[in-house]
Amino acid sequence: MPDIRISDAAPSAKVAPAEAPDIRSLTTLAGAVVVVAGLYLGRDVLIPVTLAILLSLVLSPLVRLLRRARLGRVGSVILAVLVAIGVLVAAGIVIGAQLAELAQSLPLYQHSLQQKIDTLRQMTVGRLGEVLERIGGEATRTAPSVVPPVTPQGGTEPPPVRVEVLEPALTPGQMATNLLSPLAGPLAQTGIVLVVTVFILVQREDLRDRLIRLFGSTDLHRTTVAMDDAAYRLSRFFLAQLSINLGFGAVIAAGLLLIGVPSPLLWGLLAALLRFVPYVGAVLGAVLPIGVAAAVDPGWSMALWTAVLFLAIEPLIAHVVEPLAYGHSTGMSPVSVVVAAIFWSWIWGPIGLIIATPLTLCLVVLGRHVDRLEFLDVLLGDRPALTPVENFYQRALAGDPDEVQEQAELLLRERSLCSYYDEVALKGLALAASDVRRGLVTPGQLARIREAVQDLAEGLGELPDVDPPAVPPSGNGGRILRLSSAEQRLPAPVPMKLPDARDIPPPWRAEGAVLCVAGRGPLDEISALLLAQILGKHGLGARVVPHAAVSRRDIARLDTRGALMVCVCVVQMPGAPSHLRYLLRRLRQVLPQTPIVAGIWTGQEAGLDERLQDNLEARHIVRTLRDAVLACARAAVEEADQDARRPASP
Repeated sequence: MPDIRISDAAPSAKVAPAEAPDIRSLTTLAGAVVVVAGLYLGRDVLIPVTLAILLSLVLSPLVRLLRRARLGRVGSVILAVLVAIGVLVAAGIVIGAQLAELAQSLPLYQHSLQQKIDTLRQMTVGRLGEVLERIGGEATRTAPSVVPPVTPQGGTEPPPVRVEVLEPALTPGQMATNLLSPLAGPLAQTGIVLVVTVFILVQREDLRDRLIRLFGSTDLHRTTVAMDDAAYRLSRFFLAQLSINLGFGAVIAAGLLLIGVPSPLLWGLLAALLRFVPYVGAVLGAVLPIGVAAAVDPGWSMALWTAVLFLAIEPLIAHVVEPLAYGHSTGMSPVSVVVAAIFWSWIWGPIGLIIATPLTLCLVVLGRHVDRLEFLDVLLGDRPALTPVENFYQRALAGDPDEVQEQAELLLRERSLCSYYDEVALKGLALAASDVRRGLVTPGQLARIREAVQDLAEGLGELPDVDPPAVPPSGNGGRILRLSSAEQRLPAPVPMKLPDARDIPPPWRAEGAVLCVAGRGPLDEISALLLAQILGKHGLGARVVPHAAVSRRDIARLDTRGALMVCVCVVQMPGAPSHLRYLLRRLRQVLPQTPIVAGIWTGQEAGLDERLQDNLEARHIVRTLRDAVLACARAAVEEADQDARRPASP
C-alpha cells in the first residue's frame, strides 16, 4: 500500500492570547489623529480645493461635450467655467432680488403672523403662560419699591442728563466698504475655487498620471482603469445629483408660485441647496416656506398646501427618481452618511455639511479601487464586509437562520442550490468544525448552528436544483443585483450535467437507495442532510444515517434494505483518516457488494485524493456535493444499462 503522508495526531487545540496594541496600531492611530487635525487646521486651504475638485467633476461632462465640438482643451474649459460663473451670478441675483422683495413685504404680514402665534400659544401652552404671568404679577406686586437717593442736604438728586452722540454721515466710499466687506471673504473663496477648477480641468491627464505614479506604479493598467472608472462614475453621480436637486427646487418653486407663497424662486433655490444635506435637508428647506405661508394667509390653507407639496415631492424624488438615476443605491451605508455629515460639519462647518455626501462617496470609491484604502469601503460602503462563508457561519453561530436564508436567496439568483451548498454552506460548516475542534464553540452554540442550518435546508427545500437563467445587469424593475466583492469572487457556478431523472431506475428512486452516512464530526450529519436533499431533487432516494447507527456496537442492526450505494459525509478531516478507514471497513462488512463513496468536503489537499482513495479502499473520493450526486447518478444509469444488456432468463 503506498505511503500516505498524513499526520497521525490531530493538531493540538491552542487558543491564541489576546494581542496587545503594537507599534503599527499605534502608528495608525497617530496618523488618523494627524489627518483629522490637518483637516481642521487647514480648512481655509482645503475647502476651496475640495470644492474645486467637486466642481471639476460636475463640469467634466460639459468639457468633454465641448471638446467634441472641436473647441480645444483650454477653450472648452474656459467656456465651461464661464457657464458655471453665469449660473452662480444668476442665482445670486435671483436670491438678492427675492430677499429684497421679501424684506419689504414682511411688515405687512407681521399682524397675521402674530395672530397665528397667539392662537397656537393659547391652544398649546396658553394655560401654562397664564399661570406664569400670574406668578410674575404676584412677584411684581410684592417686590420692594425703589426709593430715590437722598442728597446730604435732604433733597432728592435731579434726574441724569441724557447725552446723545451723533455720528457724521457716511460717505459713498464708506458705505461701499461696509457693504462689500462681508462679501470679500466669500468672493475670494469663489475666485480661488474657479481658478483651481480651471487648472484641474486643463491638466486632468497630468494629475491622473501623477496619482498613478504615487499609488499604482506597479500595476499601471489596473490603476489607470480604476481611476478612469472612478472619475467617470463620480462625475456622473455628482451631475445627476445636481440635476435632481435643481429639478426638485424648480418643482417646489413652481408649486409655491401656484399656491401663492411670496418669493417662490428664493424658496426653490434654498430647497435645492439644502437637499444636498442628507436626510434633514428637505425638512429644513420646507420650514421657512411653511412659516411664510402661515404669515401671508389669514387662515391655514396656504401653509397646509405648502406642507403637502413638500410631503408629496420629496418621497417621489427619493424613492423613484433617485433609484432610477443612481441605480439601487449610492454605495454608502445610511449610518455612514449620517456619521459623515456630523464629522464634516464639525470639521468644516456648514460647507462640510453640504458636501458631506460627495466627499464620503469619493472615499468609498477610493476604498474600492485602492488596496491600501480598502478599510474605507468596509467602514463607509453598503456592501457586506464579511465573505459569504464568514457571514453564513456568523449568522448560524448567532442562531439567525432568516438572515442566512436571505443571503442564500440573493446568491441563488446566479447559481444552483447545489453550488450554493458547496461554495458557502459546507465551507461555513468547515469554519464551525475548526472552531469546535479548538474548543471555541460551546455545546449551546453548536446546537444553534445545527438548528440554523437545518432550518435553512427546510426553507430552501422547495427550490429546484437547477441553474438559474442569466441575470441581466439591471435585474427586475431596474433593481441591480448588488453583491460584495467577496461574493463576486466566488467560483463561477458549474452547470450540472446530470442524467434525466426519468433514466433513474425505480430501485434507485426508493427511499434508502443511497445511504448518506455521517462521520464522527460534530457537523457531519448536517452535511449528510444537505447531500440527501440534493439527491432527492434529482430523483435519487436518500436516507440520512447518523454516526451512532454505524458504531461498532450498533452497526449490526443497521437497516440496509434497498441500499444500492453508500456515501460517507465528512465536513473536515485535518488529521489521520484512521477513524474514517475503520468506518468504511465496518460498512463493507455489512454491505460487501455495495459501492461506497467518501465525501470529504474540506481539510485535505485535492492532490492527495488518489493515495487517500487507496488508503481508504473507497470507490470514489469526492470533494463537493455535485460530484457526489454525479457519482450516484452515473452508478444508477450504469446499472440500468447493464440490466438492459443482460439477456432475459428463459
